[in-house]
Amino acid sequence: MIRLVEVGPRDGLQNEKKVLSVAAKVSFIDALSKTGLKEIEAGAFVSPKAIPQMAGSEEVFRQINRAKGVVYSALVPNETGFDRALACKADKIAVFTAASETFNKKNINASISESLERFRPVVRRAKASMLPVRGYVSTAFHCPYEGPIEPRKVLPVLLELLELGVDELSIGDTIGKAAPREVRRLLDTVLKKIPKALIFLHFHDTYGMAVANALTAYEDYGITGFDASAGGLGGCPYAPGASGNVATEDLLYALQASGATLPADPRAVAHAAQTLRRHIDRPLASRLSSFAS
Repeated sequence: MIRLVEVGPRDGLQNEKKVLSVAAKVSFIDALSKTGLKEIEAGAFVSPKAIPQMAGSEEVFRQINRAKGVVYSALVPNETGFDRALACKADKIAVFTAASETFNKKNINASISESLERFRPVVRRAKASMLPVRGYVSTAFHCPYEGPIEPRKVLPVLLELLELGVDELSIGDTIGKAAPREVRRLLDTVLKKIPKALIFLHFHDTYGMAVANALTAYEDYGITGFDASAGGLGGCPYAPGASGNVATEDLLYALQASGATLPADPRAVAHAAQTLRRHIDRPLASRLSSFAS
């Protein structure tokens, strides 16, 4: 069974130019909740000054219709964010760092080691509250400032997150430049030390390689954990022209064609993405979106 984390309401929308209303976000999440997806990252408890698209996450969590069996998670940057997530009854939290020092400093104004120390009390408190924790590692393949990132630089960051107590790892191709050969190189290194059950891969589709990269991980290594964004929402402010995250419906369709058992119907996800068509300023990136019109 494919384990899929739907990140459209968070990673997708936070990179859209237009700030959506709480009602639009709630409608989107409620539609996704009916597709069979088992986890939806519903928001981020970050500063609205830094990421205005995530303003109102408290209200989003209060207003969504929580479907039985669906985990509604949230990104938190620090203890203040954790307090907000806890008050809104998030089912799971995520913390984030990078494999590139330069990217991390420009993104969150902290070194990798500083970011990990910042997360330590967050993870400890999450465990005390019986909340699972995900650890994101951005720029695990390429950095817009440092160029290609060697797998030997990625593995220590992943291991330190596990030492902190995170339950799973999301390894990101943040600017969408990875190719299957690089996916193999990274997984050859990482899987020597980390069980594949703890790994999710987070591909962006800037150069149209996201589905190929995911199929490489699934078919060659048995990786079943992936992040994706309905409609291909999102992008990267550090990669001009980036087309966003891999579209959930396209990824599911490709994995199904490779024999995988899916948690959700690709066309149902495409229909859910259509709830945003009148709210965003560009066409959906999904190849299946035309079938859901």
